[in-house]
Amino acid sequence: MSRSHRISLGGVDFIPSLSGALYAPDFGALLVADLHLEKGTSLARRGVHLPPYDTRESLNQLSAALAEVRPARLIFLGDSFHDGNARDRIDAGDLAVLRAITSSVETVWITGNHDPAPPQDIGGSIVEEMALGPVMLRHEAGTLRAEEAEISGHLHPAATVHARGHRIRCRCFIANGQRMVMPAFGSYTGALSVRAEPFTRLFDGFDVWMIGTKTIHRFSGSKVR
Repeated sequence: MSRSHRISLGGVDFIPSLSGALYAPDFGALLVADLHLEKGTSLARRGVHLPPYDTRESLNQLSAALAEVRPARLIFLGDSFHDGNARDRIDAGDLAVLRAITSSVETVWITGNHDPAPPQDIGGSIVEEMALGPVMLRHEAGTLRAEEAEISGHLHPAATVHARGHRIRCRCFIANGQRMVMPAFGSYTGALSVRAEPFTRLFDGFDVWMIGTKTIHRFSGSKVR
């Protein structure tokens, strides 16, 4: 986790990770959004066949992120499961890994539009939203009062820059000091340009923290597409 980058939101500092996770050191909390576990098996049911290992890859990446910072609390920001039947399709070994994770750290599942009723037999508590000090955590961005700050997922942001004749597109964190949208953590999740209408409705001005292969790069919103 690159501690050279900090994103300040509502007076609280957050540290973005190359994995797409976000660490709140003042609260000992690791945040992840949009794992979409078992998306691969969902696609297979519709005739789109991909290697059925997205859940395993996402859990391995999550385990590495937890080992790096050893948080006191793990918070999922919704759409952790791709659909209401995802729990039943998870491989027994992967399910055991997930349960081991939730038994090792206080875990909170925020509900999402894909998983409005997360499974209750894998550990952790389930809420619609919660607060870390002055910062609200929820799946989809909501209406904010002037004194509020918010972190959400749902939109899977990505940004594009042009450098040395190359077009580079990466997942990113997008924030403006009051609001942040986290990148999707899941292995098979798509991404939406920060120039798309859902983001322009939320942000007047913003910066992005683009997730590169070895480091995170910060750009003003005026520099990206």
